[in-house]
Amino acid sequence: MGKILEINGPLVKLELPSTVIGEQVRVGRLGLVGEVIGRDGDTALAQLYEDTAGLRPGEQAEGLGWPLSVELGPGLLGAIFDGVQRPLHAVWEKSGDRMARGVAVPSLPRDRAWRFVPDPARRPGETLAGGDVLGTVQETESIAHRILVPPLARGELLELAPEGEYTLDQAIGRIRLSDGGIDKLYLFHRWPVRTPRPFRRRDHAVQPLITGQRILDTFYPLLKGGKAAIPGPFGAGKTMLQQQIARWCNAEIVIYVGCGERGNELTDVLEFMPELKDPHTGRPLMERTLLVANTSNMPVVAREASVYVGMTLAEYFRDQGYDVVMVADSTSRWAEALREVAGRLGQMPVEEGYPAYLGSRLAAFYERAGRVETLAGGHGSVTLIGAVSPPGGDFSEPVTSHTKEIIQTFWALSKELADARHYPSVDWLESFSGYVPSAAKWWAENVDPDWETARAQALDLLAESEELQRIVNLVGVEALSSEQRWTLEAAGLIKEGLLQQAATDEIDSFASPEKQYALLAALLEIHRQGMKLVKLGAPARRLIQMPLLAQARRWKSQHKSDDLARLRKKIAAIPAEFEELLREYAQSSTR
Repeated sequence: MGKILEINGPLVKLELPSTVIGEQVRVGRLGLVGEVIGRDGDTALAQLYEDTAGLRPGEQAEGLGWPLSVELGPGLLGAIFDGVQRPLHAVWEKSGDRMARGVAVPSLPRDRAWRFVPDPARRPGETLAGGDVLGTVQETESIAHRILVPPLARGELLELAPEGEYTLDQAIGRIRLSDGGIDKLYLFHRWPVRTPRPFRRRDHAVQPLITGQRILDTFYPLLKGGKAAIPGPFGAGKTMLQQQIARWCNAEIVIYVGCGERGNELTDVLEFMPELKDPHTGRPLMERTLLVANTSNMPVVAREASVYVGMTLAEYFRDQGYDVVMVADSTSRWAEALREVAGRLGQMPVEEGYPAYLGSRLAAFYERAGRVETLAGGHGSVTLIGAVSPPGGDFSEPVTSHTKEIIQTFWALSKELADARHYPSVDWLESFSGYVPSAAKWWAENVDPDWETARAQALDLLAESEELQRIVNLVGVEALSSEQRWTLEAAGLIKEGLLQQAATDEIDSFASPEKQYALLAALLEIHRQGMKLVKLGAPARRLIQMPLLAQARRWKSQHKSDDLARLRKKIAAIPAEFEELLREYAQSSTR
């Protein structure tokens, strides 16, 4: 037992001779919890996860003997936690609408019994290692929760409980350790959040994360186990895009970490997500989702910890063999928490006041994503999507620029596109993906071998149209040739008929890879047919007036992903739409 010596915002100097760096401590009469981040002789420097107002020097402090850890077991899915894995519903039941400080509640419910079904292959006498599956608990209708041996445990299985109802505090098995000691196994275990969970090896199998959003899947793909960033200013549509990804992506588990975002925005997420139906199963989406909520008015140190809490939860489901998507919204607010704590520690600031280790912390966090072979021999992945909120939309600021060097998929949002009601407002000039060559193999095998070529043609067309638009803005459209005007029109067709996608459109909210490629190929075919006519002397004005162009803009909202036969008939008829004009101008060119 020790005492408080000095208080500096969330940083508290303690007289605790026996604590170690990383250990959790409980401080003051309210029992505020924090972790030790520095030592000097008999004194320890701790950062507290709650507001320190009212603390006084001389109040007692004690070390808890373990680092900041999370409880991993049944009861996670569908829950909403704060930045240090306190379930907000349980905190509300205990303290009301205004969260009291020092509220201590278990992260997972202790009063609920779960039906445990042991793995029939497990036999007493066999050697168990970390990550082995003991059995399953059907946590929700959608997800079977696999009960794992803690990663660092190893020993001879002495007994395993029969099928039945067990609470988290009831042992379901015993193992004999190498030193002869007996250890009990439970439905849950703890793991320190700042330590990556172990796995056998990286798995380099290629499988795209299909989000159903054409601008993402077709133009800037992300692989399962990949790393992506969504930078964008306020009002650019980051939250809606993240919700679309969470709803439609082909991952089995979704973890959303609201890190330092505005309370009203996070409230919208917390109210909206539980109402969503999982389009793949028809069940509530929350059956395979969990939320970590830490708003901008919550303690800054808990904000810094929240992304590690979310990542550890993601790694746990990865170790069960699931594909997990984790959305961190936003890493900018997390970096601001690092900056504030670093300032109170007196550390030397560098770019815009951020600590010198900003880049290495971001890299270490993103590197915990990946597709792996688990300790049990299965395969799982954590796909990490970090939202970035650069002040004023300046992508050269430190958090965005460091993130850009780490990740391989960059979905840059544009305020200009959002103001023009073009959603998703992903800027096709600023965005990039390093996964295109890998994704091309999957598209060639599963959709069409020409996907990579068609994608490149569309991007070239969009880039050329941007140059032409600058000319139009300066001297007007009359200065363009017919070929240039048709290029501008075809690029507009791709923007409206392919890149724009309404989240509220029941038909077009999700587009399968097959529908995405069909639309892309159709619009490129219209461009090619029109270019033939222009080169024969047809004025661009006459092509622009064709009814086909207006119809093509509506195809995306007329045909569902599971009903593409009619769409393919319309695509096959495209050359016939141009046939009469081709004959007319072919004859005039021969005269």
